[in-house]
Amino acid sequence: MMAERKAKVLDSSNNTLREVTLPAVFKEEYRPDLIKRAVLVMQSNRLQPKGPNLLSGRKTSAESWGTGRGVSRVPRIKNGRRAARVPQAVGGRRAHPPKHNKVLKLKLNVKERKKAIRSAIAATTNTEIVRSRGHKFGEGVGLPLIVEDTFADIVKTAEVEEYLTSIGVGEDLLRAQKRKVRAGKGKMRGRRYKQRKSVLIVVSGNETGSAANGTARIITGAKNLPGVDVAYVEALNAELLAPGTHPGRLTIWTESSISKLAMSER
Repeated sequence: MMAERKAKVLDSSNNTLREVTLPAVFKEEYRPDLIKRAVLVMQSNRLQPKGPNLLSGRKTSAESWGTGRGVSRVPRIKNGRRAARVPQAVGGRRAHPPKHNKVLKLKLNVKERKKAIRSAIAATTNTEIVRSRGHKFGEGVGLPLIVEDTFADIVKTAEVEEYLTSIGVGEDLLRAQKRKVRAGKGKMRGRRYKQRKSVLIVVSGNETGSAANGTARIITGAKNLPGVDVAYVEALNAELLAPGTHPGRLTIWTESSISKLAMSER
């Protein structure tokens, strides 16, 4: 039987308050293949079907003249000689247009999806995987990063940034501020810049200071930080934990979210 794994709970001054026992999900097998499939399934659910009208290019009086005219036998409009309907004609139909009835959504078994999420959670505790993803944090920072519940009560963005800097992830916030110009025609279609992903903050909604409806105030405080996302522990998915199919996102957990994660395993 594997020994229980412990992690430190940090305050705003990066001091250790206590240690907590990590849930068994943090020992899950690393499966990047499953994680990638789970993320691609989520991305496919956002695709929208597209295709031309079935009669596009066909609404014409064109008929072929047949043989014996010294011209090609393509359909030509009545009272004229312009070709129509065929793909090689100006204004004709497309030869192989996109089909609106094409099945775009991918599927994944429920057990595979759940295992992918557990594997992605475990990957957030591996320093090598997190650093290989491009995240920057202090050498002395131990993963997983667990903070006290009062962190979820912060409303001001400046205070959230100061807290994150104090626990050693401020360098990653600076990394996410640098935007990259997209390659290709997406620059002309409202997607000129690519936003890097930074810290993922996981809360339970039960922290002291949460709104009456369970909404964590940290959502307001962190929404203006580039690349920072806030998620409830019961709503975690593969794309949040592994954006772009790349596992190992730098994740910060509140103490309550760890407790709720442990309760969900029972």
